[in-house]
Amino acid sequence: MKKTLLIISLLLLIVSCEQKVAKSIVVTNSSELIEATKNAQAGDNIVIKDGIYKDVEIVFEGEGTKENPIILKAENAGKVFIEGISSLQMGGSYLEVNGLFFRNGYSPFKNVIGFRITEENVANYSKVTNCVILDYNSLERDQDNLWVQLYGTHNELSNNYIAGKTNGGPTVRVDLKGNQSIRNYHQIINNHFGPRPRKGGARGETIQLGSSFTSMSPSNTTIANNLFEECNGEVEIISSKTNFNIIKNNIFYKSEGSVVTRHGNYVTIDGNYFIGDGVNKQFGGIRIVNTGHWIINNYFYKIIGENFRSPLAIMNGIPKSPLNRYNQVTDVVVAYNTYVDSKSPWQFGVGTNIAQAAVLPKSEIRSARALRTVVANNIIYNSVGDETPIIEHDKADGVKFKNNIINNQGVGFDNSERIKAAEFELTKLSEHIYMPKLTSDFDVYNGFGFETIKQDIFGNSRENSNSIGAAVQGLMKDPAILDKTKYGASWYSNVVEAATPNVLAVTNAKGELEAVIASSKSGDVIALSPGTYKVSASLVINKSLTIQSKDDKKAEIIFEGADNTPLFNLNPYGILTINNIVLSGNGKQKAFANLNKNMSNHFGLTVSGCDINNFDYVLKAYKQTFAEEVTFKNSTITNCENGIELSEETNDRGDYNTEYLTVDNCQFTNVKQNVIDYYRGGYDESTIGGNLLVSNSVFTECGSKEENGMLLNHRGIVNVNITKNVFKNNKVEFVSILWGAKNNVESNNTLINSGKIKTEENLVMKLMY
Repeated sequence: MKKTLLIISLLLLIVSCEQKVAKSIVVTNSSELIEATKNAQAGDNIVIKDGIYKDVEIVFEGEGTKENPIILKAENAGKVFIEGISSLQMGGSYLEVNGLFFRNGYSPFKNVIGFRITEENVANYSKVTNCVILDYNSLERDQDNLWVQLYGTHNELSNNYIAGKTNGGPTVRVDLKGNQSIRNYHQIINNHFGPRPRKGGARGETIQLGSSFTSMSPSNTTIANNLFEECNGEVEIISSKTNFNIIKNNIFYKSEGSVVTRHGNYVTIDGNYFIGDGVNKQFGGIRIVNTGHWIINNYFYKIIGENFRSPLAIMNGIPKSPLNRYNQVTDVVVAYNTYVDSKSPWQFGVGTNIAQAAVLPKSEIRSARALRTVVANNIIYNSVGDETPIIEHDKADGVKFKNNIINNQGVGFDNSERIKAAEFELTKLSEHIYMPKLTSDFDVYNGFGFETIKQDIFGNSRENSNSIGAAVQGLMKDPAILDKTKYGASWYSNVVEAATPNVLAVTNAKGELEAVIASSKSGDVIALSPGTYKVSASLVINKSLTIQSKDDKKAEIIFEGADNTPLFNLNPYGILTINNIVLSGNGKQKAFANLNKNMSNHFGLTVSGCDINNFDYVLKAYKQTFAEEVTFKNSTITNCENGIELSEETNDRGDYNTEYLTVDNCQFTNVKQNVIDYYRGGYDESTIGGNLLVSNSVFTECGSKEENGMLLNHRGIVNVNITKNVFKNNKVEFVSILWGAKNNVESNNTLINSGKIKTEENLVMKLMY
C-alpha cells in the first residue's frame, strides 16, 4: 500500500511540474495590447479592459495547445471597441479571440481579421468567436478588402455578428494559397450574417471559398448553422470555388442571391432553408456549376427568382473552359428537396448565350449542357398552379428524373414524364415552414450513393423509415429557424423596435432649417411652413430624413451657394426623401450630389411632388458611390443643364451607381444633356442589374446638347422598362437604344419629333475576364 501511494505521489508531482499555470494579463491601452499579444504563452488569458481602442494594429502570435489555448478576450464581451484604422492578424496555433466589437473605422490592410501574419506564419486550430464587425468599411467602394480572411487549417469562425459591408470584396473568404492552407477543414458556424447592402456590381459575396485559380484544390470547409439575413451584396451569397465543401443547415432569409458552386467540385449542400416572400424576384436558391455536387434535403419557400436566381439553376458550361469561367455540370445529384410556392423551381441551361455568338469570342460561349445528373425524390407544391415548373433554356437531355411529384392544383404542365402530378396537403410548422403531408406512399428512388443520405432536413434518420421530400413523413417539427438567439454573438442583437418619427416644424427664419437638419435624428420628418427659404451653403444629409412642405402650398428653397456645390450634400448614410417642395438654383449649382470621395456607405434619394429648376445638375453621383434606390415621381424638372447623372462607374467591371432608378409621372423640360444617364460597363453575365423604370413621363425640348444624340442613356443596364411616356420636340437621333438580349423593353410610348427608340439584340461590351 505504501509503495502504491508513493507511485501516485510521484506521478502527481511530475504532472504538477509539467503543468503551466495560466496567466491573466490585463491590458488597458493600445500599446499594452500590442505588447501583450506579442509575448503570449500557452495558457495565457489576455484580458482587454472595457473601452475604445483606436488605430491599433493587433498582431496576435503564439503557440498554445489544445488544453491550454492562448485567449484574447474582452473584459466584458461587447464593451471593447476596436475603432479607427485598426486590424487583427493571427499567427500560430490554438489562439482564441472573444468578445471584440469592430466599428467606426476600417482596416489598413486587405483584411480586418486575418488568420495569418506573413505568408508562412498562418494560424492553425484557432478561432474568432462572439465578436461583431459592423459597417467597418473602407472609405471608397473600389478599395476592395475582406473582413475575415482564413488561412491555415482547422480554424473556426463561430457565433459572430457580421453586417454592413458596402465596399468591394467578399465579407469572408477562405484562401488556399500554399500547402499550409489546403485541406483546411475550417468551420464557419453559428454566425449571424446580417444585412449586406446591394453593392451594384460584382465582388459582393458574403462568403467566398477560394478563388478561380485555387479551384482544383481540396478545401473541406464547413459552413453550417448560420443565419444569412438580407445578404444582398450581389448574385452570389456563398461562392464555392474549391472542392469537398459542406454547406449545411443554414438559413437564407430574404437574401438577394444564391448559393453557387462557382468553381471546384464535390460540394454537399444539405438541409438549408431558402425563405423568400413570393414578390421579390431577387431572392435566389442554388446555382450549380462543375462536377459531383449533392443537393439534398433543402427547403425552398416562395423563391420566385429567374435564371441565375431561380430556386435550382443548372448552368450551361463552356467547352474546355479555363479555370475562371464556367465548367460543364456533370455527375450532380439533386434529391429529397421540397419546393413550396416557388415558381419554375427547376431551370436548366441557365446562362446559355449561343444567341450572342456574334459579339463574343468562341471561348465565352456556354453551350455545354449538364450530363449524368440525377433529379430524384423531390416534392413541389404550388398554391397557384404553375404551367412551367421546369424551364429549359437549353435541353436537359443529360438529366435523369426519377420519382418527383407535384401538387399543381390541377393545372396542366409540360414535362409530366419528369414530375408526376399528385394530391397532397401541407402541414404548417411555423410562419415560413410548410411541409408536405403525403396521404399515400410514393416510391423512393435509390440511386448510386443514395444510401449515404442518412438524415432529413430535421436530422431524422432516413435509414429505417424513408420518404421523398426534405422531411421524413411523420417526424416533422418546428425548426425555429428565425430565432436569432441561436446565431451570432451572445451579447448583440440587430432587432430594433420601430420608432415613431418626430415631426419637426420649421419656419423660414434665417438659419433655422440648417440648424434643425443638423440636430435632427435619423427617421425624423422636417415640415417646412409656407414661404421662401434662402440657403447659402450646402445642407448636409448624413442620416435618414424626410423634408416636406407642412401644408398643401409648396415651400420654396432657393439655393444661393457657390457654383458647382449641391443644395443637398448626400453623405454616407444620407437617405433623403423630399416631398412637395420647390427647389431653385442659379443655373450653376447642383440640386443633389453625394461626396466625390470617402463615401464609405450608401446614400439614397426619393423626390416626390417637387419642382426643380435652374440647376447645373439635378443629381450628380460620383465614382465609387452607390444608392440602393433613386426615385423621382410626380415632379417637374425645368431649365437644367444636366438631369439625373449616374454614369461615373466607367471601370467596366460591372459596377454601377444605383440598383434601382425610377422616374414616374415626371415632366422634363429644357434639360440640355444627361437627361437620364445611367451606366454599367463590362460583359459580366453574373452582374444582373441595374434596374431602370421610366414611366408616365413627358420629355419636352430636351437633349439639345447631348453629344451622342441619345436622350436616355442606359448602356449596359440589364433591366430597362420605358413605358407610357411622351417624347416631344427633343432634338436627338434616338430616345433610347435597348439591349435586346437582356431585359430591355419599351411599350406605349409617343414620339413626336424626337428621333426613335431602337433595339440592338447584342451590344458589344468590354470583356471583364
